[in-house]
Amino acid sequence: MITDEEFLRIATFMKQRYGIDLSQKKVIVNGRLENYIKRGGWSSFNEFINAVENDKTGRQEKMLVNFLTTNHTYFMREFEHFEYFKTVVLPWLKKKESARKDLRIWCGAASSGEEPYMIAMVLSDFFGLERDQWDTKVLATDISTKVLQQAMAGIYSAEQLDKLPDQWKRHFFKAIAGGTQYQVTNELKQEVIFRQFNLMEPFPFKRKMHTIFLRNVMIYFDENTKRELVQKVYDALEPGGYLFIGTTETLDRGSTPFQIIQPSIFRK
Repeated sequence: MITDEEFLRIATFMKQRYGIDLSQKKVIVNGRLENYIKRGGWSSFNEFINAVENDKTGRQEKMLVNFLTTNHTYFMREFEHFEYFKTVVLPWLKKKESARKDLRIWCGAASSGEEPYMIAMVLSDFFGLERDQWDTKVLATDISTKVLQQAMAGIYSAEQLDKLPDQWKRHFFKAIAGGTQYQVTNELKQEVIFRQFNLMEPFPFKRKMHTIFLRNVMIYFDENTKRELVQKVYDALEPGGYLFIGTTETLDRGSTPFQIIQPSIFRK
């Protein structure tokens, strides 16, 4: 069982490196790491954290992050965002970028890929036959290498695709494993660029984004970290650009520089 001192070490490490606030999650931290630590032959959580800090390859740190970041997502989650994206944001962008035909869209919590693939499907639907004339690639990042590998593989069970419209299922997925699983088509895969990225680091974008999806990730951050992150996101957006956050998340209306369109949709 993890001691208070060991828990504090792990919580402090995650907070300093990744901005993730685990201060109320001792039971979760213990549950997710206990077996891994036993299997790895470490005699205590302290010994494991020493190994994490001394591992120059960064492999153990990656394992720690993979275990402690929850990645629960599914297709069609909070679909009202995609409706708004398609009916309001994209018509505005199409007009605004008609000369350059270059869209810059970032999904900052890609998880196992459902969300960025959804964005890419909406883009494909919206632009239709004109899509080849536009650069509509979606940048999708996540802190966890484990979920990014799943996302890049793009393999989902039949149940996971349950809620998808039939025409999307037919057009963007091919049945494998005798129809029990589906794989994202290469055509759709090419529309998403997956990268590992820690939101606490400086944003590496050379040009500003038009739309940022940062849904259901700020629940891991305390108010201060959240405020700093929201400011970085604001600075990374083009004037008039949109930010989508999870429908259960909130931004402090008093301190946010954003204009509030709906409780989870904001505009610069």
